Amino acid sequence: MSDFLSLSELSLPEGQEWVVEAHGCDPVRLADPAALQHLFADIIDALALHPVGEPRWHQFPSPGGVTGMVLLAESHLTVHTFPEFGSACFNLFCCRPRPEWNWSQGLVTHLGAQSVQVRQLTRAYATVAASLSAGQSGARQA
Repeated sequence: MSDFLSLSELSLPEGQEWVVEAHGCDPVRLADPAALQHLFADIIDALALHPVGEPRWHQFPSPGGVTGMVLLAESHLTVHTFPEFGSACFNLFCCRPRPEWNWSQGLVTHLGAQSVQVRQLTRAYATVAASLSAGQSGARQA
């Protein structure tokens, strides 16, 4: 038996990121900051996220949409909407793994989305070598 962790036993620090596109959305809701604020509140509540300040919103002149951002203790939640195309783009990054929010159901409910594409990425913070040199794996205690 080895005194050291194998590579398969090494747990590297990682986060999760969701990159989401919603199409066929209601243009009126895409241009409504209050509707988007309600959507963000639902995501934040459902995932027990922790805002570190007030959300920032910018509404573009018609037919433009809304850009919104919430800085989180976990990282960030952002959106940019395109009412003229019936679409919205979201990004949620969390510094630790957490359950996935039901993007499809939530965006159908909040924005009337007809299709939702979700890409989930695992974001590694360190390489194996960096983790080993930082002592994160360490030798097993006898």
